[in-house]
Amino acid sequence: MPKLLTSTQEQIIVEAILAAEKNTSGEIRVHIEKICKTDSYKRAIEVFKKLGMAATKERNAVLIYIAEDSHKFAIIGDSGIHEKVGNDFWVKSADTLNSYFKNKLFVEGIKETILFCGVALKQYFPYQSNDANELSNEITYDS
Repeated sequence: MPKLLTSTQEQIIVEAILAAEKNTSGEIRVHIEKICKTDSYKRAIEVFKKLGMAATKERNAVLIYIAEDSHKFAIIGDSGIHEKVGNDFWVKSADTLNSYFKNKLFVEGIKETILFCGVALKQYFPYQSNDANELSNEITYDS
């Protein structure tokens, strides 16, 4: 497991995911790996597919991808959420994460970015009584 998060910090991130998803049918995942040998956006798409994130009913999953040692990240969403929020949303999400990372506030940055994404998901994909948690809330890792 990369050194970016301790188990306590992981729990803070998972709790942020739970809080963000509480009011939406949308799904948020965080994936961390040490090295990204390609463009971070391309790698995030690969991870998105590998994690089966396109399988959500409303195509409203968001992935926060971080390559720790490469100092790269990407935030991407499936077609359903992207159609609603447009490119500016992803730029603002990335700016949020980047501003925290510059100050070495990794957990805070991930948490705030999750909550920021959760607001948009809630707006466009509000929670319905028949909603199911379609994707795991656990952080995934590649070494």
